[in-house]
This record gives sequence, C-alpha cells and structure tokens, in this order.
Amino acid sequence: MEEEAAQSNQGAARVQVHVSGCSAQDADTVFSALNSVFTSDRSQDDTPRPSGAERPMVWTATADVSTEPNEAAPLPLTAPVTVTLQGGQWAVARLHAALTSVFSVQQVGSTSGDQEREAQLRLVTRPTAA
Repeated sequence: MEEEAAQSNQGAARVQVHVSGCSAQDADTVFSALNSVFTSDRSQDDTPRPSGAERPMVWTATADVSTEPNEAAPLPLTAPVTVTLQGGQWAVARLHAALTSVFSVQQVGSTSGDQEREAQLRLVTRPTAA
C-alpha cells in the first residue's frame, strides 16, 4: 500500500488510453467500462462519434488509477478492439488488470522504459459461463 501511495503522490497514477480499430459503438463500450472501474477525464455523455471518413479513428481518455478499482460486469463488443495504454509501469499494470474483469484481454505488444510503459491490448467480449 505504501508503494501505491507513493506512486499516486508522484502523479504516476494516470494512464493515457487510446482506443482504435473499432466502431464508435465499441469505443463507447470501452470508455463505459473504463469509467465503471476508475475515474477518467471522459464523461459518460462524451460518446465517441464516427468520423464519416474512410480513415481510421482513435479516441482517447486519461484514467486515474490511484484508487481501488470498482467491480464491473462484463460488457459485449461487436468486434475486437485495440487499446493502447501509456503511463507509469504500476499504473498501466493496474489498468490492464482491471480491464480483464470486463473483457478478455490479450497483450499484443509492450514497450517499457525506466519509468514508463506502453502496452497494446486486444479486447474481445468475455465469454459467459454456460
């Protein structure tokens, strides 16, 4: 707990979240999940909108992982979603773990520095128990 408090005091509890490779509806589902487990700078009524263009879209938010994550129910996605997390090593790991309660998460890439980490994740709908 002391390590978590120290991380929070240093401002290392913020994670940049980039959502791409999906529909606006699935991006909204990911941000809803994010807001259900942690506080983010993206309000519930800030719904991603499609661009109408043929080019790929990236939607962003910043999550504060300084508090214990709330429990969240699994949410369905219509297709796989790519999420990139950027921040302190501890904070990225904490957000990654919280997302696994809502989606099936596969890490597809990762880059680490001395104090920062970038993780690219693939999210899909979590299977339900039969």
